[in-house]
Amino acid sequence: MTGPFPGGRRFAFTIFDDTDEATVDRVKPVYDLLASLGMRTTKTVWPFAWDGENSCFSAAETLEDPHYLAWVQSLASQGFEIASHCATMETSDRETTLRAHERLRELFGTYPRSYANHAGNRENLYWGADRIDIPWLRRVYARYLGLAPDYYQGHVPGSPLWWGDACAERHDYMRNMTFNTLNALEANPSMPYHDPSRPLVRYWFSATDAENGEEFVDRFASGAAARLEREGGVCILATHIGKGFTKNGQVDARVEKILRDLAGRAGWFVPVSELLDWLLVAKKASVTAEHTIPHDEWRRLQYRWARDLVLRRLISFRRRITARR
Repeated sequence: MTGPFPGGRRFAFTIFDDTDEATVDRVKPVYDLLASLGMRTTKTVWPFAWDGENSCFSAAETLEDPHYLAWVQSLASQGFEIASHCATMETSDRETTLRAHERLRELFGTYPRSYANHAGNRENLYWGADRIDIPWLRRVYARYLGLAPDYYQGHVPGSPLWWGDACAERHDYMRNMTFNTLNALEANPSMPYHDPSRPLVRYWFSATDAENGEEFVDRFASGAAARLEREGGVCILATHIGKGFTKNGQVDARVEKILRDLAGRAGWFVPVSELLDWLLVAKKASVTAEHTIPHDEWRRLQYRWARDLVLRRLISFRRRITARR
């Protein structure tokens, strides 16, 4: 039986790897395995090292590390997508952000097509409570974050952190909400979508959340890969390969088993932007010309994102308590 994806493939799977704790030693074994299995995914990078006070992300390598740069360039030459996760690991002003764009174009021949905001970087666009439109949920989330209403300013003209104009010109896709389901289309069928109230982003996409190696394994429990294939689903796994995917220089055996199982199925394994390009064309006849997300779907998406976020926090809390016993 053939499926709806190119070559008759029955489902799509890829990874959007945030670079938060990435070093060559930590992540190269996983990418070597992905390449050997014919899986091409998306890896974010930081062009610049952080030159301020100590950061909790300072163990990560950046493109200023020659051996890391050489390795990332080798990934690009193998067909992996190189994406952006801000200029560096902490807040950058407009000038630094734009220099980072030019550095990436110099190194890889083009601006990164896909992008993800990073943690608490204040140049993030439409981040924090600005992600949400439902008034009461927006207030609750703002209180949970404990940040000033204007903390994130990448989308605010006149701010020293403003770079929304460059985002609109240079990036095609930005990650927004993440969910616990493997099949992102089940949560967000109009993905990738445009949000007119956040016009500086061309298209948003949703993803499956897996913070680290343990959560990656959790997502594939109880026959999840087989369900993804049966559903003809799309999984964009948002994760940090630098967090627990390897042990002593080897891919965690559970992670390797999952990836080999996926590779043995009738899946389409391409980087995030290539997958989203295909979805835009495939959905062309069933959505508006601007690919605007329907109001009801956007409302459901916000509620589901909040529910899944709470569930992940509860599971993470329970795991930490168990580990202390």
